[in-house]
Amino acid sequence: MTKTEQLDKLARDGEERLLLARALDKLETARRKNIPAATGFLSPSERVSVENLIAANGHPPHLFFGGYPGAERTICLFLPDWQEPEDALALAMADEGPVKVLRCTYNADGGITHRDILGAILGQGITREKVGDLLVGPESCDVLVLEELADYLLLHLDSAGRTRLKTGPISLSQISPPEVRIKTIRDTVATPRLDALVACAFSTSRSKAADFISAGRVQLNHRECTKADKAVEEGDVFSCRGLGKAAVRELGGRSKKGRIMVVLERYL
Repeated sequence: MTKTEQLDKLARDGEERLLLARALDKLETARRKNIPAATGFLSPSERVSVENLIAANGHPPHLFFGGYPGAERTICLFLPDWQEPEDALALAMADEGPVKVLRCTYNADGGITHRDILGAILGQGITREKVGDLLVGPESCDVLVLEELADYLLLHLDSAGRTRLKTGPISLSQISPPEVRIKTIRDTVATPRLDALVACAFSTSRSKAADFISAGRVQLNHRECTKADKAVEEGDVFSCRGLGKAAVRELGGRSKKGRIMVVLERYL
């Protein structure tokens, strides 16, 4: 199958086609030159697209990496035939890979948010694919970036709004990801449809959940889903813009009233 045929088959729109074309170029570089080749940072939905591309190409050696375990935004590092994924991961974690981290410190009274830091970076003409997760704390923010961008930001990332920043490099081993807070929800639903699970997770009515879904506000496994009757399975993750994200941990048996028992984890 030619490159054009692959993109025609896999891409849903022009934006995804461009993403996959760039990823395919990196895959081919790793194969042709027998060297590691990395994409930019991928959002969870973009990662799903690239995973589909990888599957269509026979699962070539690769590694998704975002700088720390559980990172939301990750690069895809395509590997040469002489490098094992575990060796590539060890090098990356030893600060010898394409992901670097900068720590911005500031006065806790500044009220700095994720949006402030991201705005300060993108306001310099930097594209989102160059920047990974931003781990914001009361007095500092760890910024994951591609190696090619690190030196530039060390010189130019000195403020966010009216708040002064002091930016310096740190090792990936020094990252302190914020604690993930989860609320466990045990309930029953009439059917394991998406609208029923969204209603359960976010304490809303099923009709309101269906409205959110039809409006394009809901993603299932990081893909927009506009079908309220879409069947949801154990292990699936869904989110609703403006409300948050949840995961299906258990779909159990039926209650005495014939309803399906579910266990959800909602991320706070």
